[in-house]
Amino acid sequence: MYETLPIRLGLFAILVSTCAFAADAEIASANSDTYHSTVSEVRLSLFATDNKNHPFDTLTQSDFAVIDDELVVREFRSFSRANETALDVVILLDLSESVAPRLRFTLEDVTRVMAAEEPLSNDHLSVISFGGASATNPSTGSRPVVLCADACHSSTSTINSLGFGSGGATPLYDALIFGANFMWRRHLAGVRQVILLFSDGNDTSSIHTAHDALEAVSHSGALLYAVDVRNSTHHSVNAMEGISFLQQLSEATGARYIWHHGTRQENAAEVLDGVLADLRASYVVTYALPNHHPGLHSLRVLPTRNLNLTFHNRDSYDYDDPSCQ
Repeated sequence: MYETLPIRLGLFAILVSTCAFAADAEIASANSDTYHSTVSEVRLSLFATDNKNHPFDTLTQSDFAVIDDELVVREFRSFSRANETALDVVILLDLSESVAPRLRFTLEDVTRVMAAEEPLSNDHLSVISFGGASATNPSTGSRPVVLCADACHSSTSTINSLGFGSGGATPLYDALIFGANFMWRRHLAGVRQVILLFSDGNDTSSIHTAHDALEAVSHSGALLYAVDVRNSTHHSVNAMEGISFLQQLSEATGARYIWHHGTRQENAAEVLDGVLADLRASYVVTYALPNHHPGLHSLRVLPTRNLNLTFHNRDSYDYDDPSCQ
């Protein structure tokens, strides 16, 4: 099973309110958007892990309290298992020079996921690459390219050929915004969207900023599992910056940062198994909006009985004053 660093916050929270800023509302652009709805309610998806970092799937609403902008919420309108049964998975694949030493192992794992009949046989799987000119389309340079959309199970030869076009600059932030927009255009009710990012977290050539990328991915509503494929465990300043950014991405969306350590590249199928385990242990809780202060509202979920539990939920939402309409 893959190893993760502890992440206290994550998964999926939505504020649904008049003039609200919500991850699953209609979106026109991933960079500057306003979202509108009509119900003053917060809908929060969460899961818990135990002291061994395993998903805890027997949660009750008395096991936790929500801290919304430092206000304690214990009275919930509803509490139930998350009901998303289908997946839409995008593999976002870094081909830049900094990850080249591990690229062969990463490509092998990606093709295993694509070729597997389970658990994605009835779900969507797409692959987007960035950094390095693809051998099949060298004119694309380092820009993000959709290698296959949905029908990726039959595209393993295309993915394997990417090793011949690796290297060059890393437009990670641009690729994340590209992937966030790609996901949003495909959003369907009842489908859980997941981005598997294989990268070392370092950017060298984007026209957008890290803040732009974090905002775009967070607003897309997708979970982003950041799989760190850096070649060395040596913690240089550059490496630490990449690690920090990957952790921020995962925390902002509610997923996990995954570190491949040592000489063995973990199997990407194991990463996907971990994603599915998290989703199976997910719950949805709703509660009345505790205050109508415009701006960013912070979110935390804390255990009330079993202090060994760590909760994963989205870390914030934006609320705009209804009078803005």
